[in-house]
Amino acid sequence: MTDIHPNRPVVDQGSRHFLQLDHLHTSLADPAMTSMNFLNEVAIRFPDAISFAAGRPTEEFFDAADVHRHLDVFIDHLCRERAMTMEEARRIVLQYGRTKGIIHDLVARQLAVDDDIHIPHESVVVTVGCQEAMFLVLRALRSTPEDIVLAVSPTYVGLAGAARLVDMPVWPVQGGDRGVDLGDLRTQVHRARQTGLRPRAFYVIPDVANPTGISLDVDARRELLRFATAEDLLILEDNAYGIFAGEPRLPSLKTLDPDRRVVRLGSFAKTVLPGARVGYVVADQDVEDHEGGVSLLADHLSTIKSMLTVNTSPLAQAVVGGALLTHEHSLLTANRKECDLYQRNLSLMRAGLAHHLTPFTDRVSWNTPAGGFFLTLTVPFEADDALLERSAEKYGVLWTPMSHFYSGDGGSHQIRLSFSQSTPESIDTGLERLASLIADCC
Repeated sequence: MTDIHPNRPVVDQGSRHFLQLDHLHTSLADPAMTSMNFLNEVAIRFPDAISFAAGRPTEEFFDAADVHRHLDVFIDHLCRERAMTMEEARRIVLQYGRTKGIIHDLVARQLAVDDDIHIPHESVVVTVGCQEAMFLVLRALRSTPEDIVLAVSPTYVGLAGAARLVDMPVWPVQGGDRGVDLGDLRTQVHRARQTGLRPRAFYVIPDVANPTGISLDVDARRELLRFATAEDLLILEDNAYGIFAGEPRLPSLKTLDPDRRVVRLGSFAKTVLPGARVGYVVADQDVEDHEGGVSLLADHLSTIKSMLTVNTSPLAQAVVGGALLTHEHSLLTANRKECDLYQRNLSLMRAGLAHHLTPFTDRVSWNTPAGGFFLTLTVPFEADDALLERSAEKYGVLWTPMSHFYSGDGGSHQIRLSFSQSTPESIDTGLERLASLIADCC
């Protein structure tokens, strides 16, 4: 006989209530929302497979002791530079925090030091990763059903997911070899307006983009800014990989932005600590109300954030702030070893592809990014989820189907290869396994 707890209600399994998926938000049935879960599940099921799939930073230089050191540096900074008592400094770090963040001034300083971007620190909102920054901006911009955001196709799935959550359609723009086809951007903006839609912004990753690895050249950046001004568009610049873009570094869109058309989206996940989940948005655009009052867009994003996550973890911010202070506000300085490792891995990937895929060079090609985490491999067969599972199970190598980064058809014959977490040995062995898969498919 089953022993039933006397204070626990008995649940009649026959009376269970089921929710209907088609009565929930439509994003829950969107393949774009589940693509990363699928990739993670494949990696878990085949733990011995060499992975070129995950776009994560290297763990080679992780040190838990750094967390404590950076925390101490930040608390000392509060006491010395902001004239706080130790009790006040601890409260700042351990208590609920300011919605806009407690390291907004340090973020503004880092942008000035590394990118020659000079903005008021009140225009910075520190977020829970860059993903929240995207959500806040899109939530603010999406005021009517006609509002849309344009994005290079293929694009980062997080942007598509954030847009889906705020019911904002993503209108694709061709990428091409330059990173964005400016002619197609012009065509798509005009086409959208002719159908009664209102393009609000254009999302782009100008430096070694995820997923393609392509960077915009300086001329394309300047032309894009001129177009945004002429067409009254905002540009959402995602700069998660700019520090790792190789030399010579190109000026960011925000650096070149004379009219405050660029909303800068950033993250410390790749440059300081992914587990901290700290990102930011620079929104220095003026917003005018009906009475002629003017405020910063950042103030309104902060209002949305106050009802979403309240504030970004002050402890996590303190760790990031301490890292910035330790390296004199420069992420370039803080990431010298990481930059060298990623450049080494990129060189090894290119050499390894040339070596292992020699028999297929008439049918297989790849691009040559200047840096970053990713490159794109083009193959003469369909590289879909089914083939990825076969690759993991039979050949012991993981990669990402590029089709995951398209809103519709596209990328069916392309593969994203990530090398950020690789070692020289895993690159060579992984490419040898990938060549075996390609040989069987060609």
